Amino acid sequence: MCLAIPARIAKKFDNDMALIDLGGVRKEISLSLVDDVAVGDYVIVHVGYALTKLDPEEAARTLKLFAEVGAMQTEDQP
Repeated sequence: MCLAIPARIAKKFDNDMALIDLGGVRKEISLSLVDDVAVGDYVIVHVGYALTKLDPEEAARTLKLFAEVGAMQTEDQP
């Protein structure tokens, strides 16, 4: 199973590349599939590509759900 996750654009580079930040984890991705994104915007990222721009409120809700699922899994571990 593959997931697409919201991430904030931390820096833009030439040739449609960007550095994203996801809770302190930073990675270079391609912006070649999206238009009109800027530093600070949230995008949905899948296998190294931004797929679409996401509004900040939706990104916050989605990231909160991921955090809750992660916390539930941690609680279930012995």
